[in-house]
Amino acid sequence: MPTNDSQSSPERGKPAGKSEVQSGREAAPGSSWKELMNAARFWEPRRLLYNLLLTGVVLIWIVKTWPHFRPAMTLESLGIMTVLALLANLCYCAAYLAEILIQNASSGAEWNRLRRVIWVIGTGLAILFENYWIADEIYPFVQHP
Repeated sequence: MPTNDSQSSPERGKPAGKSEVQSGREAAPGSSWKELMNAARFWEPRRLLYNLLLTGVVLIWIVKTWPHFRPAMTLESLGIMTVLALLANLCYCAAYLAEILIQNASSGAEWNRLRRVIWVIGTGLAILFENYWIADEIYPFVQHP
């Protein structure tokens, strides 16, 4: 029975009219835009959870050591904390660097699993770094009146 070339290619399971390169992630027109959108759909909703976790760490420090941090609660310190929060979000953007470096080296399902692992490790490191920063760089330097 003859095959219709418009429905299938000589390679099984690949639609006709698409070369191996085009059916992959690399060379399809607009694929880099689609990959960026796919990456944003994964990373950006998790940015909110990342920020909530880091905010929770700060709140725990403030509540647990309230008498110590009370004098530091000023408008000036609010500005400093805002800058530190912006820097934490800038660090979160490192996830997109990982996205660029690793995405083409793995399959879609494997990459989604790796994304989750990278998010957990990155968020854990951010929490550790934040605790270190508060304990070693901020806590000792809070001035009491």
